[in-house]
Parts: sequence; C-alpha cells; structure tokens
Amino acid sequence: MKVLLIGASGRLGSALETTLRERGHELLSASRSHAERSVDITDAASIEALYRQVGPVDAVACAAGSVVYQPIEEISRDDYAQSFHGKALSQIELVRAGRGVIAPRGSFTLITGVLAREPIHTSSAASMANGAVESFVRAAALELAPIRVNAVSPTVFTEALDAFGEFFPGIESVPLDRVAQAYVRSIEGIETGRIFDLG
Repeated sequence: MKVLLIGASGRLGSALETTLRERGHELLSASRSHAERSVDITDAASIEALYRQVGPVDAVACAAGSVVYQPIEEISRDDYAQSFHGKALSQIELVRAGRGVIAPRGSFTLITGVLAREPIHTSSAASMANGAVESFVRAAALELAPIRVNAVSPTVFTEALDAFGEFFPGIESVPLDRVAQAYVRSIEGIETGRIFDLG
C-alpha cells in the first residue's frame, strides 16, 4: 500500500516508518522538519498542500500532535485552544481534507492516548483533546464508509519511561513495537470506528 505517514521524525513515527517499510508498504513520510514533505498539521493550508504534493494514497497514518500540560488552576483558555487545535482539530482536518486523496477503501489512523480514559495531574487539556479525537473517530466512521478511520490510544511508551514514567504511576507502559502493530492492524485490517487501547 501507499501510506502517508505524518509525524515521521518523532519517536513513534520513526518506529512506524521502520515497521511499515519492513511490511512492504510504500512510505511517504512527512513532518514539520521533513526536507521533502514538510507539513504543519495545525495549518489547514499546509495539510492541503501536502495532499496535493503526494496525490492518491491508500492510507494516512498520523503520529503527530501537541498539547499543553499545566495544573488546572494555572492553565489558560488559550492553552486549551492550543491543545485542541494541536491534537484534535489538526487530525480532524487530516481526515476532512484527505477524503479527496484516500483510496475508496483506504484508511485513516489517528493518535490519541491513555489520558482520554486515565487522566493524570496537569492533563486536563490533553485529556480533552484525546477524548475529542476518539469521539470524532467513532462518529466519522459512520459517514465515511467504505473509507475506514481508527485511532491508536497507547499509554506511556516503554522507551520513554526515563523521561515520563514518573507522571504515570501505576500505569503499565507499552513498547513502541506494540504500538506500531496497532497501526498495522488499522491500516491492513478491515475494522473502522475503533479505538485501539494499548496498556
């Protein structure tokens, strides 16, 4: 399959790029810093330009998104707006704008996370954004068929425990290779409207 991978330069994106190439997919990698296919998913015009550049694809996989972490007594309205835009609206726009380039039975795979169901201190904006993505996936799947749309919802990556483990006490980590397999399931399988909870 011809797969557009967005967020390819990050920790998860790099793992996905390796896994999908090993499975024989033709990868079109894109990220904010990619030399050939630069994209800012918070900018609708940038997304549209990327789709014009790559043309028809069989799948779009997103491993990108940004949110603000602040205690609720300190977080601002703008922080919430930035988080919604950076993680939820940006991915919603990938689907909305991508309908014209995706194959008739192609798929979109988005990224959410454990904070939608297991919030931590300072995660109100992240939890909001993740929950919005998951609700969108369930609703969009009803209208997009036979195009499929799913989301992968991991806990903290095992490979990132040294940096982030203290923020997720008692929450089981998940290795990147397991997260990558959830993307494989979404891209190569037949399911739609699914949130693949990992943890």
